[in-house]
Amino acid sequence: MSIDLKAILKNKAINKWRLFWLVAIPMSIVMVIAMMGADMSTGPGVSTMIGFSVRWAVPFIFLVVAISSVQILFPGPFPMWLLRNRKYIGMCFAVAMAWQGLFIFIMSNFFREYYFADVYFFRDELEGSIGYIFLPAMVVTSFEFGRKHLSSKQWKLLHKSGIYFLWAYPFAVYWWNLFYYENPVPLDYVYYSLGFLAFALRIAAWGKQRQQATKRNTPESSTPIVFKVLGGAVIAFGLFVATSGLYWQEPVFAFLTAPKWSANLELWLPFWPFRPYFSLFIIGLGAMLVTKAVPKVEGLRTIET
Repeated sequence: MSIDLKAILKNKAINKWRLFWLVAIPMSIVMVIAMMGADMSTGPGVSTMIGFSVRWAVPFIFLVVAISSVQILFPGPFPMWLLRNRKYIGMCFAVAMAWQGLFIFIMSNFFREYYFADVYFFRDELEGSIGYIFLPAMVVTSFEFGRKHLSSKQWKLLHKSGIYFLWAYPFAVYWWNLFYYENPVPLDYVYYSLGFLAFALRIAAWGKQRQQATKRNTPESSTPIVFKVLGGAVIAFGLFVATSGLYWQEPVFAFLTAPKWSANLELWLPFWPFRPYFSLFIIGLGAMLVTKAVPKVEGLRTIET
């Protein structure tokens, strides 16, 4: 007896708002149980709940970032189910972030001394606050009553910018945990890898679409083998950079912040000088080279595959 995956994934119980409630309610119950076990009368206890809620939120935003790319790279019933429910998976992320927002509110209002002595750092506050500006705007405009106030371009700009920023912040946090702070825990490796994979899939999907567009618009074009080899080498170097931050991040940081203007930017510009993302910048460059099409010139012989 064969299993019809497509039919199973169309079941109303695991789609749209029912999927949302299926995830959001148990998650909220877990939050309440964790609160009961934490010492919410102290700053460290509330701080523990902030971290706990973040660990619930992060997988959802990484998944949201990856979903459209998964459908492009591996089309099928399950990727299509993910794409169909992307908004509701994003809403699950918003619920987890709402819990975090509650704990941050408690911390900053009832344990101010602990907050400013042990937690607060201006640039971290700036980076986190920007995420909380994007998130409610994205939630409101996910529904028709909010979306109708934006043009199509404005809506895409808001949601794409918001998703990238909401991905960038936790990804950077786990990059720092691995390559700057001492004694990372296993979950740091897992979440860093998931965040890296989510964006790497977007790069791969962009490369695939770029190739398809080239074949469709200029079928006589092709990618010279030298570009493919060079691009592959650049991608391999990007993967090396992604796993070796412990060895290069300090000298690179010193070099990039040597100018006074750069050192000043580091104090207030979110993520500057973008060390956590170097590997993905490099991989993106490699993908661009691998998919670089060159028109054939009549009478000119080229080495191609």
